[in-house]
Amino acid sequence: DIVGIDIGLIYKDWCGDSCVTYRVGEVSDEIDQFVKVAEEALYVGIAAAQPNRRLGELGAAIEKHAQQNGYSVVYEYGGHGLGRNLHEPISVPHHGPSSYGPRLQPGMVFTIEPMINMGKRDCKLMPDGWTVETVDGSLSAQFEHTIAITRNGPLIVSKKLE
Repeated sequence: DIVGIDIGLIYKDWCGDSCVTYRVGEVSDEIDQFVKVAEEALYVGIAAAQPNRRLGELGAAIEKHAQQNGYSVVYEYGGHGLGRNLHEPISVPHHGPSSYGPRLQPGMVFTIEPMINMGKRDCKLMPDGWTVETVDGSLSAQFEHTIAITRNGPLIVSKKLE
C-alpha cells in the first residue's frame, strides 16, 4: 500500500509545506513504478520553473510526464504561494497549457505538489471536508516541495539538508 504525508509548518513566522508518498510494506512493481513517476513529475515541474518562463510551462511539463507514463494529473488541486500564510496567491496548476499565467520572477515562493492518479484524473472531496479520493478508486500519489524562484532558477526550500 502507499500513504501520503503532507506537512505544513510555521518557523519564525514563515510557512513551509512539503508532501511525500511512502510505500508501506512490499508493493508490486506496478505500484513502485507509479510512485517513482509521481516523484519524477514533481522534479520535472521544478526544472521547468525557470525565471521568465510562464507558470503554465511547469504544469504542462508535469502533465506531459504523467501522461507519457500512462497516468493522469488531478486538475482540481494545485500548488500555492506561501509566505507568512500557508496559502497565499498564486495558484499553481499542474496541467497545461504552457501559455497560462504570469511569468515567473525572482522572489516568488510557491509549492509544486502534483497529485498523480493511476486511473482517471477525477476525484471527490469526502464529507470531512479534507480527504480527497479518486472517483474510480485508483491510487493517487503526491510529492511536494516549496520552491523559491531565484535569478539562477528554482531553489528547493523544503529539501532535506544533507
